[in-house]
Amino acid sequence: MKKKIVVLISGHGSNLRSIINATKEAGYPASVSLVVSDTSKAQGLNIAKDNNIDNFIVERNFFADKIEFEKNLIEKIIQYQPDLICLAGFMVILSRSFVEKFKGKIINIHPSLLPKYKGLNTYERAINSGDKFSGCTVHYVNDELDGGEIIAQKRVAINSDDTIDTLRNKILEHEHMLYPNAIKTLLS
Repeated sequence: MKKKIVVLISGHGSNLRSIINATKEAGYPASVSLVVSDTSKAQGLNIAKDNNIDNFIVERNFFADKIEFEKNLIEKIIQYQPDLICLAGFMVILSRSFVEKFKGKIINIHPSLLPKYKGLNTYERAINSGDKFSGCTVHYVNDELDGGEIIAQKRVAINSDDTIDTLRNKILEHEHMLYPNAIKTLLS
């Protein structure tokens, strides 16, 4: 029986699409049972709908505070009893209590070679620092921003003519391979 994945998104859903495509491969150990977005504007919701995957919107703005937002999010997720929760461009920093509720079951993909360049603007920071390499990291989520145990990484060369956009595109291409492979390894 396939393991259940819940994917949390906020945007375009390109990593969501790569995960869904991987789950369709013979022998892949999991399927996406639920997609949750924190915004109705997330284009990734259409990817979920096109693949007949249950999806919900839990808008942060509709709740009095973060505690109520996360309580609602937890209620939606628990209904699906996931084996793994994948953050895929989910632009919400989760509280310690949320992370503890699903301890060891939440992973994220980050566009840098952690522990370098936690947080935002990773491409710009790598280029401005004169780095020769950047990349992407799949890691467990803990209560420190981008500070959880590293599961997998992929190094990407930064060329002298790279811009923020070209580097973003190169790294994203590798994210689309690394994330589904890391999930497969974890759930096999």
